Amino acid sequence: MKKIVQKEDAVLRQKAKEIPIREITTPKIKKILKEMSEALKSQNDGVAIAAPQIGYPLSIFVVSGKIFTQDFLREKEEPHPNPLLNKERGQIPKDLIFINPVISKLSREKDWVPEGCLSVRWLYGNTLRSKKATVAAYDENGKKFTRGASGLLAQIFQHETDHLKGVLFIDKAKNIKEELPR
Repeated sequence: MKKIVQKEDAVLRQKAKEIPIREITTPKIKKILKEMSEALKSQNDGVAIAAPQIGYPLSIFVVSGKIFTQDFLREKEEPHPNPLLNKERGQIPKDLIFINPVISKLSREKDWVPEGCLSVRWLYGNTLRSKKATVAAYDENGKKFTRGASGLLAQIFQHETDHLKGVLFIDKAKNIKEELPR
């Protein structure tokens, strides 16, 4: 499994390269997507990962399907955005793939939200994020789509697209403190 690189690694400060549309369905990109999902699944507290976090300066991020489960949302005390997603107990929706993502719209309304990062272990802080965000991207089949989000998913969109610009949350956060796992 690919190791998640940490804040000192130069790849995290590079601007990620767009993937030519014709290359999205190649074995190389499929392999990277699989490695990203595996790295993300290996971290209990991870909700998303960008390709640079496993050493690839490519414009891709993956959002864990677990953020759409009732159990996860109950932990976060948020209402479920779509209760139809997991009628069956224990069913985890598949990960969402965003290739060449571009934020097309951000709400003016913002909040300071708690944030951490798999590449900035074990630092946490508050980051100013728009409450709503819309992203245009390609899926793993090369199909273009647009997805709007609010709350945690909007925050993830902003955090992950920052990664693709070489920006870490600690560059923007305030009240940063270390919290080691128990």
